Amino acid sequence: MPEAMNVVDALEARAKRREERRDFFKTVGGAAMFAGGAAVAVGGGFTALQAQSAPTEADVLNFALNLEYLEAQFYYYASYGFGLPSSILGGTGTPGSVIATNAGAAAFTDPAVRAYAREIADDERAHVEFLRTALGNSAVAQPAIDISATSTSAFSNAARAAGLIGNGATFNPYADDNSFLLGAFIFEDVGVTAYKGAASALINNKTFLEAAAGILAAEAYHSAIVRTTLYAKGVTATSLIDATEAISNARDSLDGSSDLDQGVRPVTDATGASNSNIVPLDANGIAFSRSPAQVLNIVYLNRASVTLGGFFPAGVNGNIRASASN
Repeated sequence: MPEAMNVVDALEARAKRREERRDFFKTVGGAAMFAGGAAVAVGGGFTALQAQSAPTEADVLNFALNLEYLEAQFYYYASYGFGLPSSILGGTGTPGSVIATNAGAAAFTDPAVRAYAREIADDERAHVEFLRTALGNSAVAQPAIDISATSTSAFSNAARAAGLIGNGATFNPYADDNSFLLGAFIFEDVGVTAYKGAASALINNKTFLEAAAGILAAEAYHSAIVRTTLYAKGVTATSLIDATEAISNARDSLDGSSDLDQGVRPVTDATGASNSNIVPLDANGIAFSRSPAQVLNIVYLNRASVTLGGFFPAGVNGNIRASASN
């Protein structure tokens, strides 16, 4: 697959150039409101998926593509005021539109944050285009996606469940630099933990494995940009650091019994000194993994086994569709 390999090489070169408690939720109308992470989970734990046989490599990449659509649309609206071109949204399954009420170019005042947003937007579009190229005619269409800023939108339900806003209030990730960063934080960390699990599903296909590794590197850089900026701003505005911890706890309340997710609150090292926590790792210095079902719990904003909700109001396209029962 020479064309796919060329795109892999390009993504790897791009990555070289640039460099988340529990029982938080109550179900509302059958759906638990939370704080999602729109990131891509393409890894281990497939046995947790409900009523599905083992997914194929194409199933895994299509699952990733659904979630890349979500990330790319959010960053594109925040950066440029509009979404991805329709020419890269078609494919198999049920096509859906972007629900973008009150979404638009973010009101950035910090030029660095604006630059970060645009860089990530362009990277996420590249991920969409790469995965579509690798999948060819098997690529799924973009499903319906909710990135709006209303009192009942996925972003607001996520923020409300994390305790960031009250009943009837709206969380608008396009309102200012800090709101954008928190919206991005909802997404980015999950992407890293998700792609890390890709090896177990893609190990027999070097091209696909390299693709997942290349995108993982890019997502890790994105996560580091967002976490570092939130930490730096939180040194003087501690409420920002507290907000990352609330979102992290909320994600942990959705994805199962483990308590692995981390915000950016400083940690104490072996000498008693206070260190930053830019890179969320386990005791071995290794990033943890999420299964596709766990990621769907997060993006559907639901601890139960469901096939739609949250940021994907009609569900994702493809064969990997069900969240886990947590």
